[in-house]
Formats: sequence, structure tokens, C-alpha cells
Amino acid sequence: MTVSLEEYYRTTFEDKLLVKMPEREDDHLTPATRLLEKRREMSEVEQALSAQKEEFQMKMESLQQRREELERKEFQLKESLLKFDKFLKENDSKRARAIKKAKDEKDAARQKDNDIDKLKQESSIYAKQREKLQNKLEKFFIFQKYLDKTLEAAEDFSEIREVIARYDTLTATHADLLDREQINQEKVEKQRQDLIQYTEKKHNQILAYNNQLSTLQTRLDKAQGEAVKWESKWTHIKNTAAKKTLVLGRIKMATHNLFQLVTRHQKGGQVPYTEDTTEQLQKIQLFIQDLTQITNEIKKLEMASTSIAGASSS
Repeated sequence: MTVSLEEYYRTTFEDKLLVKMPEREDDHLTPATRLLEKRREMSEVEQALSAQKEEFQMKMESLQQRREELERKEFQLKESLLKFDKFLKENDSKRARAIKKAKDEKDAARQKDNDIDKLKQESSIYAKQREKLQNKLEKFFIFQKYLDKTLEAAEDFSEIREVIARYDTLTATHADLLDREQINQEKVEKQRQDLIQYTEKKHNQILAYNNQLSTLQTRLDKAQGEAVKWESKWTHIKNTAAKKTLVLGRIKMATHNLFQLVTRHQKGGQVPYTEDTTEQLQKIQLFIQDLTQITNEIKKLEMASTSIAGASSS
């Protein structure tokens, strides 16, 4: 299929179509004879080539038919594969649906079993309740008989429900009275607790006031003691002040007298007069300093005169 026509013809010509002429001597043949021989050989070759071409054409047509057949079979095979794949998918889908349906049915059956078990349990519970109610009915039957006898003996009631209604009324009244009693007891207890708390509060206040009173009394006693102490000190201060005032008066009097003496001794009263004791003391101090200085100078002069007189006599 892939070999070129030229190569195919060449190979066929060499292998099959080349006719070997018998060896003979060509020396005695004429050129015309040789040409005819060559034409005959060419004719034979062309015929063989035509036959080979026809055979090749037939083979090519056969191959083309086989190719088309193969393509058709391949297409059919692909369609078969697609159909088979679709079939498998449909089978898988059907299988999945069947499995899901079986699972759902199994779950539904399990749920039904659970419901059945639940109903059985409820039935058992109801049976037990029915049995209990039956026992209560048998137990309370004696009360029914008692009420019947009570109704026969009583003249105020004509039916059992009237007796029951009267009993309910009395029971409600009794419960109401009990509630009121409970409320009153609670109120009394609350008031009692309030009284106890109030009494304790007032008692604590009295104790606190007593403590404050005791503290204030202590402070009062202390303050009175301090007052007596300070009164004594004040008396002492007043006495001391009176004494010091007397001494001060005397000092002022003496200072005034000295100031007058100083004023008279200082050259005709050149010292200005003043009533201030401090200034008077200052003037007196200056006078004493001047007098002391003069006295010291006089002593120096006397000593100097004495020394001169002793030197003269010697």
C-alpha cells in the first residue's frame, strides 16, 4: 500500500516480466530483424505490464473493499460498544434503583417492625393502666356502696352527685379556711419577726446612745478637769501679770526718774522729752556711756598727772 507504483513496476518487471531470450548469435541478424525483435519484446512487456496493472487494480479494489468493510465493521463495533456501554449504564442504574428500592423496603420494614414494637409497648402500658384502673374501681366500689347507704339514710340529698357536690363545697371551704389561717399565721409571724427586729434595733440604738453618753461624760469630765487646770493657770497668770505690772510700773517710774536726772544734767535740758520708756532707756544708756567715757578719761588724766608729779619729785 505504501510502495510507490514505480517501485512496484520495477520489481515486477525485474522478477516476473523480464523474459530471457535464448542466447544466440546476433551477428547474423539484420537491423530490421533486431528492431522487430525488440518491438515484439516491448509488446510482450507491455502486455505483461497491462496484465500486472489489471491485477494491481483488482488488488487495489479488493483492498479498498476490505478497507471499507473494515471501516464498516469498526463503525458497527463502535456502535455495538456504545450500545453495550449504554446497556451497562442502564443496568447499573437499574441495579442502583433496585438496591435503593430494596434498601427503602428494608428500612420501611424495619420502621414497621419498630412501629409494631412501639405499639406493643403502648398496648402493654395501656393494659397495665387498664388493670390499675380496674383495681381502683374495685377498690373504690366500697365507697359507692357507702354513698348509696348514705343517700338512703340522708333526707337532704336525693342523688349521689349532690352529696359529692356538698363534700366538694365543704372541702373547698375547709381549704380556703386553711389558706386564710396560713396567711394569718404568716402575717402574725412576720409581725412578730418585725417586732423582734424593731426591739433589737432600738436596743442597739439605746446601747449606742449609752456608749455615746458615756463617751461624752468622759469628755465632759476631762473638759471640766482641763477647765479647772486652765482656771488655775489663768489665776496664776493674772497674779503673775499683776506682779509684773507692778514691777513694770516701778521700772517705768525709776526709768522716768533717771531720765529726768539725765535731762537736768545735760546742759540745760537739751535732751528732748519723751514718755516712751524704751526711748528713755536708750537716752539713759547713752548718758551712762558718755559718763563712763568721761570718767575713764579723767582717770587717765589723773594717772598721767600722778606719774608726772612722781617724776618731778625724783
